[in-house]
Amino acid sequence: MDWSHSFRLAAPEELLTIASLVLLIMSAWMRGKGAARLVTWLAAGAIAVAGGISAIDLCAGASGPGTLAFSGLFAANALAAFAKVLIAFAAVATLLVAPQYFSRYAAYRAEYPVLVVLAVLGMGLMVSATNFMTLYIGLELNSLASYVLAAFLKNDDRSAEAGLKYFVLGSLASGMLLFGISLVYGFTGAIDFVAVGQALTGTMPTGAVFGLVFVLVGLAFKISAAPFHMWTPDVYEGAPTPVTAFFASAPKVAAMVLTMIVALQAFGTQIEAWRPIVIFAALTSIIWGAVGAIGQTSIKRLLAYSSINNVGFMLIGLAAGTAQGASAMLVYLAIYVPMTVGGFITVLMLKDEKGNPVDDIRDIAGLSRHRKVLAACLMMVMFSLAGIPPLFGFWGKFVVFQAAVQAGFFSLAAVGIAASVIGAFYYIKVVKIMYFDEPAMKATGKSDWIHQAILAVCALAISPLGYLASKALAEWSGAAIASLLPMGV
Repeated sequence: MDWSHSFRLAAPEELLTIASLVLLIMSAWMRGKGAARLVTWLAAGAIAVAGGISAIDLCAGASGPGTLAFSGLFAANALAAFAKVLIAFAAVATLLVAPQYFSRYAAYRAEYPVLVVLAVLGMGLMVSATNFMTLYIGLELNSLASYVLAAFLKNDDRSAEAGLKYFVLGSLASGMLLFGISLVYGFTGAIDFVAVGQALTGTMPTGAVFGLVFVLVGLAFKISAAPFHMWTPDVYEGAPTPVTAFFASAPKVAAMVLTMIVALQAFGTQIEAWRPIVIFAALTSIIWGAVGAIGQTSIKRLLAYSSINNVGFMLIGLAAGTAQGASAMLVYLAIYVPMTVGGFITVLMLKDEKGNPVDDIRDIAGLSRHRKVLAACLMMVMFSLAGIPPLFGFWGKFVVFQAAVQAGFFSLAAVGIAASVIGAFYYIKVVKIMYFDEPAMKATGKSDWIHQAILAVCALAISPLGYLASKALAEWSGAAIASLLPMGV
């Protein structure tokens, strides 16, 4: 094994490992509000640089045996790079807005950005995994940091409850995933994705089928796909809002890409075996996410159900089982990240004069009368999540439906389109309250320039100007899938 080659390929993960250790020592020795903010900026810088390194691999279309490191345990291909760029953007954006939120509780500590760096490191291992061992190590590294982040507000009962629920249900899902991996190993004698795919040609043994089911169930929990979404609304509502924004974006990208890799590599020769499971999860997520959000009064819970709904649309691309479907799934992910980050940034900016968060949808009535720009940005987010043209969110739904139709799944696309119409109801409801109801005059607090700058970037990304990037997105997602296909599909 060429160690220098392996270390070069794993440069983003090495940078994050060193950064987490250095920042952890800094957080132990330095005290005060200024120290926590300094560690935050350094952590954001380290994540941004790691994302920049991955962007180089993405633009180069890295693929083939030359992308394998550490005796094939790690792949630094274009698919992993695509995911890492999105993860880095989401992590940096949600990290920079955290200090102001926690300052109201006098609870911000330097450990927070260190945990985010460790979670991003785990996500990097997840999307670069080529076997079940690397998968599980990355997944647990991300999960352990996430459990602590969810319960970061120690004096807030809702945060503690969110952390406990996430830990208990997350541990259950990890156990099911590990049990599925053990069954797959027992019936194939391999943990490498490509080797598992080669061993599962022909008729699958019954035990391997059970292993496949348990693996997909464990991953379905991580992506919060129905009916394994039960933790999502409670955790999203109870966790601190910057943490919720982080959960809804960066780990979602990692888990979705990991699910794609496992389905198309480890079980790529058995598409007909897992396709019904994915179709069921897709339709259930779309319908349950749409229906569940209708009666919500909390903006955070509404966005939680919206996240479940969007996972269903992405799974339609995976259910197609084609390169075009997988590429469409990545395009949707790339559009989903700025939509979600922008949505939660607006939630963070909704606060009263004393800085208390405003979470009830009724409290933003008439927001357009006194905070026109913020209301316009939230309207763009809602319409884009609903897939209403000409906003860029429409393109994400269009490409996955197109892939499903071209793969012959007309009924699946039809149900998805019908359910997206149902989902548009609660998005339009929020816009109606902001623009046509009598002003509640509660969300009158101001936000700092960081929130405004990140929201502006997200708003531009999901605006009609986003279509200018559609060609580049298609090329990058195509290169990402091309780097996956030769390795086992």
